[in-house]
Amino acid sequence: MKIGTAIAIYFVVWWIVLFAILPWGVKNAHEAGETTLEGNEPGAPVSHQMGKKALITTLVSAIVFAVIYFGIRYGWPWVTAATP
Repeated sequence: MKIGTAIAIYFVVWWIVLFAILPWGVKNAHEAGETTLEGNEPGAPVSHQMGKKALITTLVSAIVFAVIYFGIRYGWPWVTAATP
């Protein structure tokens, strides 16, 4: 696998994993027991913790990418079945 292909695959995997992890641990003002000011969206998250989620996303993506990489490199049939 060339480096450009590997970076592209990791980039796509990272974004897919990020969107899967984003809802973890999110509480809105009502769930957190806080009041909202007039004009604020009551469903908006109180604390989004993006740094923590980005770190978790990076770790999970590295594991998923390693499985994909070794699957392609060693010809695992469930990974290479979609490639020509």
